[in-house]
Amino acid sequence: MASENLVTQESYNPNHLLDILIERLNLKNDAALSRALEVAPPVISKIRHRRLPVGASMLIRMHEVSTMSVRELRDLMGDRRTKYRLSDAQGKPKPAPAQPAGDKPANS
Repeated sequence: MASENLVTQESYNPNHLLDILIERLNLKNDAALSRALEVAPPVISKIRHRRLPVGASMLIRMHEVSTMSVRELRDLMGDRRTKYRLSDAQGKPKPAPAQPAGDKPANS
């Protein structure tokens, strides 16, 4: 959905983000980055090969480790979106079941 659209954008480049993080944290490679972020090495590989998008939890973890802002991290990977759209169904309360006219509430 939204992440799939981002992955197909030409400006999206998670490799740039990962390379900058490695440089800023003075790490040697992706394995060292995975240890710093406390994720499995295949996660970094999947992000680098665009099989896995950089999700919110990964961005937050990168922010915590690098002290770079989430906006800056998103800019480094080419995510220039300024707004996020939620579906109409999200955030709406569920309708209460209708009671027949002759029924009384159970608590009376």
